[in-house]
Amino acid sequence: MRIFRVDNPHTKPLPFWQWLIDEVKKKNPEVIFLAEAFTRPKVMYRLAKLGFSQSYTYFTWRNTKPELTQYFTELTQTQTREYFRPSLWPNTPDILNEYLQFGGRPAFMVRLVLAATLGASFGIYGPAFELLEDRAREPGSEEYLNSEKYEIRNWDRERPDSLKELIARINRIRKENRALQRDQSLRFHTVDNEQIICYTKQSEDLSNVIAVVVNLDPHHVQSGWVTIPVETLQLDPLESYQAHDLLSGARFLWHGAKNFVELAPQSAPAHILRLRRRIRREQDFDYFL
Repeated sequence: MRIFRVDNPHTKPLPFWQWLIDEVKKKNPEVIFLAEAFTRPKVMYRLAKLGFSQSYTYFTWRNTKPELTQYFTELTQTQTREYFRPSLWPNTPDILNEYLQFGGRPAFMVRLVLAATLGASFGIYGPAFELLEDRAREPGSEEYLNSEKYEIRNWDRERPDSLKELIARINRIRKENRALQRDQSLRFHTVDNEQIICYTKQSEDLSNVIAVVVNLDPHHVQSGWVTIPVETLQLDPLESYQAHDLLSGARFLWHGAKNFVELAPQSAPAHILRLRRRIRREQDFDYFL
């Protein structure tokens, strides 16, 4: 065993974790410790400094565009990024938040895309997540009804509404795109609709540029104009460039910084777009006269 998810490490003496992690890593430096700690920010950050490889975050409760933008700017653009390695979880065995309880299948798709693209590390508690489990113990509770913590559940993994194919597709996208395997390049961009969030990630050499556009409203179609910093991403502001949606396979020709998007939550609540720098025109061929 090389990966340990430690339950509530903040309720144990902190010097103990520093000693334990140091001793383990002397012999097995590859071991990963995940801190499953939902507590005050200073305590979560202290655990990371003591040696935890990855840490739970407040992503579970960040659902609006201002909340997501502020929180992930803090995690990726301040000194926090030097020691805190976030792991994003839309749900856990203990937590079924209100967004999933009332948003239906689109809410699960939205949170999956956000978790998988905002962070280099993410996880889901399944098959509850795959099979859209949204029943809470009682109104106002974040605990699952019929929780697996207290009973053995039998799941129909072949249900037609399962998210397994979407999860597999997103995992392939993450594997094939280096931009999604790092957090430091995350930048948020302007959209003239508060229900739509847009952000980019890129590899260090800009050979892999990903733009993600997500409809945060699981109930209604939302549209708007997104603003991409084309010059920063070495895209010619005067030329067309290709936006290839890795989720649907669709390809769009975008031009300049501002482009229009429309996202229907039931069918396509998000775009994960691979931006390609230049589209060849007829003038590029040597036989064009």
